[in-house]
Amino acid sequence: MQIAGRKIGPEHPPLVIAEIGINHGGDLATAKEMVRLAAGAGCEMIKHQTHIIEDEMTEEAKQIFPPNADVSIWDVMAACALSLEEEAELKRYTESLGIIWISTPFSRAAADFLNDLDVPAFKIGSGEADNLPLIRHIARMGKPVIMSTGMQSIDSIRASVDILDQAAVDYALLECTNLYPSPPEIVSLQGVTDLKSAFPKAVVGFSDHSIGPEMALASVALGACILERHYTDTRYRKGPDIINSMDPSELRHLIDRSREIHTALRNPKERTSAEEDVYRFARASVVADKDLPAGHTITEADIWARRPGSGEIAGYDFDKVIGKVLKAAVPRNRQLKWTDFEG
Repeated sequence: MQIAGRKIGPEHPPLVIAEIGINHGGDLATAKEMVRLAAGAGCEMIKHQTHIIEDEMTEEAKQIFPPNADVSIWDVMAACALSLEEEAELKRYTESLGIIWISTPFSRAAADFLNDLDVPAFKIGSGEADNLPLIRHIARMGKPVIMSTGMQSIDSIRASVDILDQAAVDYALLECTNLYPSPPEIVSLQGVTDLKSAFPKAVVGFSDHSIGPEMALASVALGACILERHYTDTRYRKGPDIINSMDPSELRHLIDRSREIHTALRNPKERTSAEEDVYRFARASVVADKDLPAGHTITEADIWARRPGSGEIAGYDFDKVIGKVLKAAVPRNRQLKWTDFEG
């Protein structure tokens, strides 16, 4: 798939998405500073969250308290959401730094707003991964979709994937665990391979809510083409998602190390040209293991293989020497040559 000219798939380095989400606490200046620091860390894509609360929730949400907050989900979003004008400005600022900006719409109105902003793609969060009317509404807009699959099974997201297939939009599915933070006991790296197997048309990635970069980096070795992590300018900021957010230095680390893993994944098992100098001294050559007389028939007890590998007969040809007859005497530890033998 391709988003704003950035090609995404197994042939390309993993796309690392820095999810600002609501970590700015509703302050545009803070959000811009987060973006500025992300740009300095080499970030290619920022993801925001678009909350139009009245279209997103009902009054019952005022009685629902998330596990990582001491106020209702309604109050969390009311405090942390940017205004639509501020969000448009954040998109403009992000793109002025050469970074792709996308967002997660949590409602039909939010999706329409983002489409009017001409976002290059939509992110669908795990909570909306089985929201069929919203997914259908977004898919009709004809843009690429990245969908997290936390709290879902392979079977429970099939209907959502069918909508994306029928709309003929490019899409990515991200393995995800929705506990903030997610301990390794419940993180599913196997989910990356399960998604690849179940949905061969999808680009597969990993949306990480664990602490530290290890799980995200491990997912690259399993084929993850997109890595998404919550992001903040500093972990000393207060907020519901800060505990499992990366800072700019960890963002840089994730980008660099994931690219190295992607590069190494594509190297076949072979001796490289860079290893040749090492191979010449590190491997063994066949030598006489004792003084041997002329006319002697070589047995296994007469020879050994020792460094360096500069001898004519390599250690892997050890068995070929057994049974050969010496033309002339050779002293112990002398590297043997094929010309030392009759025939």
